[in-house]
Amino acid sequence: MSFKSGFISATGRPNVGKSTLINKLTGRNISIISDKPQTTRNVIKSILTGEDHQMVFMDTPGIQTPRNRLGEYMKNIAHETLNDVDIILFTTDAEQTRPGEIDKNIIKNLKMIKSPVLLVINKIDKIDKKQLLPIIKNFSEAYDFEGVFPVSAKTGDGLEELKKEIIRLLPEGPKYFPDDMITDQPERVLAAEIIREKLINVLEQEIPHGIGVEINVFKERPNGKITDISATVFCEKKSHKGMVIGKNGQLLKKIGEKSRKDIEKIFGTQIYLQLWVKVKDDWRNDEQMLKKLGFER
Repeated sequence: MSFKSGFISATGRPNVGKSTLINKLTGRNISIISDKPQTTRNVIKSILTGEDHQMVFMDTPGIQTPRNRLGEYMKNIAHETLNDVDIILFTTDAEQTRPGEIDKNIIKNLKMIKSPVLLVINKIDKIDKKQLLPIIKNFSEAYDFEGVFPVSAKTGDGLEELKKEIIRLLPEGPKYFPDDMITDQPERVLAAEIIREKLINVLEQEIPHGIGVEINVFKERPNGKITDISATVFCEKKSHKGMVIGKNGQLLKKIGEKSRKDIEKIFGTQIYLQLWVKVKDDWRNDEQMLKKLGFER
């Protein structure tokens, strides 16, 4: 029996549900999700291995016009990833009836790539199914997609059909990762991403984009039953520091509790988590800070 394997990238403008889509396809919450745009900052690989196939999903940042060095890094890495994958999931959402400027720019790049591209219309649970035909027509006129898949990552509608088509398109290849490996991300990176997810979902709209997380300590105790994690949350304004901490430290405590529970689920061990908050003005334009947080190469 031949074995099929390959790398699949989800691309599209911000906030179309790419991370939720990949989490649902793989059955694991590796990519952080939020209703706020530009949540994903780096390429996160989620690995799903079957008896005769291995799918490596690559969640990339949503593509938009960069406003700082971090935004430039995110745009570049999203574009670069498209050149190194076997299948591309061009993802839009059902509330966008026709390609916008960002979609057109992505499609322009796709026309220079040989990999098959599937159109994934997400969030179909939010519209009447009769509205789908004009959406499919408008996007199909802009690009000759290999296939079109209306789905709802939220409800799971259409995901099995999409998964079957991905497996069909996979080339024959090796098993890139061990059977029990679900992501290529180091534990420190996963812990930092989980903490950032909780910050994004709890904080006010304008703050999350100015938040960065660094893991300072990640150490298993000698008994092997508890792992100590200490993390620093960086924000860009002094006023934001107070908002992150909250009255009497209650908001930071809430973020810490939510983070700890999710980290324990993924790592399967008891976690002792400490969070600290520091102000670093305009860190998203600071080359040293970006390298420190793993964004600059």
